[in-house]
Amino acid sequence: MNGGAAEIAALRAMVGHERGVSSWVTVDQEMIDRFADVTRDRQWIHVDVDRAKRESPYGAPVAHGYLTLSLLAGLSYEIGGLPKGIRAVFNYGLDKVRFLAPVRVGSKIRMRSTLLSVEERAPDQYLMKSSNTVEIDGEDKPALIAETLTLIAMEPAAG
Repeated sequence: MNGGAAEIAALRAMVGHERGVSSWVTVDQEMIDRFADVTRDRQWIHVDVDRAKRESPYGAPVAHGYLTLSLLAGLSYEIGGLPKGIRAVFNYGLDKVRFLAPVRVGSKIRMRSTLLSVEERAPDQYLMKSSNTVEIDGEDKPALIAETLTLIAMEPAAG
């Protein structure tokens, strides 16, 4: 039996339960501008503060949806909850993403994550699926909901 079998069994026992909640992160204009520079998505609703205040239906600049989505990796590290004996962890992709509400500049967001499944893909490799909700402080509707896939490579069993 794999040396990490007990840890994987414990992780599987968490299926259907909340993995955790991250701390709040403030999405400020500097973060939005830096993301715009890197992605070359400089649409005015994100980066032109004066115009967004005047013309945007939100009354302020808003974060790119993909900026909010990109924060999931770091927020996941904060939540943790992965088994011991991991050799590597890889972003395997997304099954579903829905952008539900804009994140206005200056908003605080956090992630709430629920474990959906843990499936063996190969010896010492497991695919973990989580449902992640990005909440906006003071808002009823979340910014986004995303099902993320994480490939976990465990240390090989001693033998």
